[in-house]
Amino acid sequence: MTATEFNATDVRIERSFRSLTRAGQVIVKDGRLALLTSYGREIDSAPLSAVTVHRRWFLAADSAIASVNGVRYRLTMGQRSRRPGGAAPVRRFLEALRGGGADAAVPYPHRELRTPTP
Repeated sequence: MTATEFNATDVRIERSFRSLTRAGQVIVKDGRLALLTSYGREIDSAPLSAVTVHRRWFLAADSAIASVNGVRYRLTMGQRSRRPGGAAPVRRFLEALRGGGADAAVPYPHRELRTPTP
């Protein structure tokens, strides 16, 4: 039996501007990501190789966008506590996914600057 790599409770899970749960749970265990409601019912789950996670600059520090089985979910962690270090759970979540083989994008990609053509 392996230990859970990441477990977060009180997670707000939204899909296309619709809140699915305000006190959900995100679990990364045995190479799988599972999104659960506050009652423990599974919303969605997939192996980490089928998961893509992004952290956008325009979202709050405690939010991330996860694509699970082709469906995009917005995950906001630490809804109830709202501590000053709100980005810590998201950072640990991204590290757990990167370690498990998920495609976790760089939060602020650097683009090549082009010189204007005369």
